[in-house]
Amino acid sequence: MRTKRSTLLTLPLLALLVGTSLLLTAASTVESLRQGKNFIPTKIYTLAEDQEILRAFEGLRVADVSDGMDRAGLGNIGHMSADIHPLWRDFEHYSHRFIGIAVTVRYVPTNVPAPTFKTTKEFDKWVDKTYSDVTPEPFADLLRPGSALVIDEAPGVDVGTIGSNNIMGWKLKGCVGVVTGGSSRDTDEVAAQKCPLYLRQTGKGIRPGRNIVESVNRPIVCGDVLVEPGDVIVADGDGVVVVPRAKAELVAEYAHETMAKDKAGRRNLYKRLGMELDDSLK
Repeated sequence: MRTKRSTLLTLPLLALLVGTSLLLTAASTVESLRQGKNFIPTKIYTLAEDQEILRAFEGLRVADVSDGMDRAGLGNIGHMSADIHPLWRDFEHYSHRFIGIAVTVRYVPTNVPAPTFKTTKEFDKWVDKTYSDVTPEPFADLLRPGSALVIDEAPGVDVGTIGSNNIMGWKLKGCVGVVTGGSSRDTDEVAAQKCPLYLRQTGKGIRPGRNIVESVNRPIVCGDVLVEPGDVIVADGDGVVVVPRAKAELVAEYAHETMAKDKAGRRNLYKRLGMELDDSLK
């Protein structure tokens, strides 16, 4: 009888403890959400894995990859807005084209106005500090051979996050091309330097006083489509397509079949028209 009574006394206590634990867990979850939480995890791939995927896509065009996306059940998915276009085009060797693995960064508009400066020295000091602390380039350390930098830019802000200097630095680290939902400045020089760049519009202003860096290597939106780190980015004169990494192999396999048929047909037409073969058929 004592055992039964003891058990009866213990059950309410156990229920109280469980209830308290659940309340604490719920409160903890709410607080973690209040601090901010990312719901899409960033998958990590090795350089070797990236290079293997890039070899699978070698030589493919956006059109071929679009057909591969249809085959993989991804029709009309990953097609960036036609507003995102190449800054420059090379119609002889197609050096404006690129295929790379996405490294992402998101910039948002600043809501802190620039201070008033009495001297040029004060202004230069503020610019340097803002570049380093507020609107830096932490993604640069992630760039490696085959990387494609994709930027979710502060919408509606006339800012040249990309310029003729830093894009060359990214290229030096192995970046094969850059895509931005915003703008670039120094566009004449960027074109002369033959750095593949796809953008919505040209820009003029520097980053300080216009945008701040929000995240690096997180899912972003660029050209109205989702881009996750590790996705395959294919860009040419037709625009930009984003291939989800999980479907990349199937997409590439079918895309090569499409390209092979296209080249065979065009080679025959070139021959019948007496035209010399160009780089598009090599």
